[in-house]
Amino acid sequence: MQTQLMLMAQYDGATMVPADKVREDFFPHLTRPKFLRKIADGDIKLPLVQMEASQKAAKGVDIRDLAAYYDERRDTARRDLEKLHH
Repeated sequence: MQTQLMLMAQYDGATMVPADKVREDFFPHLTRPKFLRKIADGDIKLPLVQMEASQKAAKGVDIRDLAAYYDERRDTARRDLEKLHH
């Protein structure tokens, strides 16, 4: 919950963050097409939300999903660090 609150503060209380903003903030090394492809392929496990069925509809990431993804990546990094130092 703490990560979710921090992210909500970062995004001015928004509960849905545009996918392009998530890419810009967390995956700046990826182009938009590459970012969307990695999500579609399951390499980046973030569900994208579309408010309507149109392919042209804006895509967003629910702040809860972004927080869960962030926490999972942090936990993986911590486990990897522990393995290196034990």
